[in-house]
Amino acid sequence: MTEPVRVLLADDQNLVRGAMAALLSLEDDIEVVAQASRGDEVVDLATGTHPQVALLDVEMPGLDGIAVTAALRDKVPDCRVLIVTTFGRPGYLRRAMESGASGFMVKDAPVDRLVDAIRRVNQGLRVVDPELAAASLAAGESPLTAREREVLVAARDGGTVADIAQRLFLSEGTVRNYLSSAIGKTGTRTRAEAGRVAEQRGWL
Repeated sequence: MTEPVRVLLADDQNLVRGAMAALLSLEDDIEVVAQASRGDEVVDLATGTHPQVALLDVEMPGLDGIAVTAALRDKVPDCRVLIVTTFGRPGYLRRAMESGASGFMVKDAPVDRLVDAIRRVNQGLRVVDPELAAASLAAGESPLTAREREVLVAARDGGTVADIAQRLFLSEGTVRNYLSSAIGKTGTRTRAEAGRVAEQRGWL
């Protein structure tokens, strides 16, 4: 008999994570070896427990799932990543795959599809929700530069231009230029609208 696929679960919602662990434990060929509630716990856990597949949420405290994906690729290259998220945004899918994820699914997918995705990802295959893949192609790449994205993220807290400039070690004029450019690229009128649109499209 072959060894079960070793799986790490990372999700900040305890109920969701617990339910997923319980459902996966019903499968003879899958073993949940570690669970994390924060993104910044994942790499250390993976180093100690050697999972073959990590199931990651996108939005987690400490470190988001896309950043964790890149960190795992660097520190634990034998661990493949399957993003399982509530936020089925095309931009998230694109960024996750660029960071090294092997799969991307939304949480309301049937359990048997999730189990099948874990098996396929473990075999070295790629698994992507077909509707999201189509939406990602239609949406195209993010037009925002890394700096514009960084400034929009910093602006979400509602701070002044001076606050943002201080936090990012930029001049106020530079911050204004980045915000203006981001507003133009998102087709909006204010930085708040720009941030909202960019987040909805998964560009932040």
